[in-house]
Amino acid sequence: MRKPEILSPAGDMEKLRYAVAYGADAVYLAGSQFGMRTGAGNFTYEEMAEAVKHCHENGVKVMVTVNTMPRNNEFAVIDEHIRKIAECGADGVIVADIGVLEVVKRVAPQLRITISTQANITNYGAATAYYNMGANRVVLARELTLEEVIHIRENTPKELEIETFIHGSMCMSLSGRCLLSNYMTGRDSNRGNCAQPCRWKYHLVEEKRPGQYMPVIEDDKGTYIFNSKDMCMIEHIPALVKAGINSFKIEGRAKSAYYTAAITKAYRKAIDLYFEDPENYVLPDSIRDEIFKVSHRQYFNGFYFGDTNSQDYSENIYIRDWDIVAVVDGKDENGLALLTQKNKFFANDKLEVLRPDGEAVQFIPEILRNERDEDIESAPHAEMKLKMKIPCDAPPLSIIRKEKTN
Repeated sequence: MRKPEILSPAGDMEKLRYAVAYGADAVYLAGSQFGMRTGAGNFTYEEMAEAVKHCHENGVKVMVTVNTMPRNNEFAVIDEHIRKIAECGADGVIVADIGVLEVVKRVAPQLRITISTQANITNYGAATAYYNMGANRVVLARELTLEEVIHIRENTPKELEIETFIHGSMCMSLSGRCLLSNYMTGRDSNRGNCAQPCRWKYHLVEEKRPGQYMPVIEDDKGTYIFNSKDMCMIEHIPALVKAGINSFKIEGRAKSAYYTAAITKAYRKAIDLYFEDPENYVLPDSIRDEIFKVSHRQYFNGFYFGDTNSQDYSENIYIRDWDIVAVVDGKDENGLALLTQKNKFFANDKLEVLRPDGEAVQFIPEILRNERDEDIESAPHAEMKLKMKIPCDAPPLSIIRKEKTN
């Protein structure tokens, strides 16, 4: 068995650095145009070149998304965009439009080509057709069962790599092909600008009773008729590996750096542990628990096991049981951690440090000081600089968090 790649989201430079530090084999990001997440921050060409340099120095590949459905008036600049991506040193691009695919082959044939999930590949015929057109990898539609994924793997050229999503938000439409946002807000989801109206709260209004809002289903919280749970496949690493999937993709370019770090590390540890001893692999509780410490909707297994009735989520509330209170920037001459505060906390709070390497460690800080080396009882100011004694090695990009209390 070949160890699958972990492909992590990098919505901006901060998230990219966390993805690299916490174990990603590759990252995917977008330039300032033609990416499916216009709200993710994204990268100028100068930033992209810096990102590629940082990733390559750490043995991490970079894929750039060019996976919107461009209109005629946008297509004239596609050539230059692809050329500049190649000049930045990226390893490849993720595309959905076959016109863009042809541009990549003509302008920058050195770039590896991945076909986006936006292309809705649900069968081995389509996957093979894209391979024959020059694709090196296909991202399969999220609506497929694991059995269908295996069937595609068995009936496509072995040189064609298979990528699937294994964690993150799900779309109520077929792999992102949705017109709801465009119809309701004028923001085209197929060009990276989805307003996510599927997450909104809806009621029924009868024509002759304007202003009377009736829930579609009787529920005191309202009705969320389009909402979906989040995918989580951390329990099923062996099955995914045995299916022959080459790349495990984590959704979330618009999510936080903490999400990128925690979820990347959980899957990194789970995969590495499985390959150490496949016959006796058991997912540790510490890894399973980690994925619940980030903001998420209720989890489910997507459609991998054919359960098409478990996607619906009866509310739009995120589960947030932990707060990030600080991040580690370095150490001072006395060995105290140098921190930047992110949320208020107190000197006697029970904290936990998430590190790029090693287990998470809980502690109550013996020393908490401001940047003037004065002892303080709390850290109330956003982005204030702190010093703290942490009872373990906590390199830069370590994250200090605190469980919420009711």
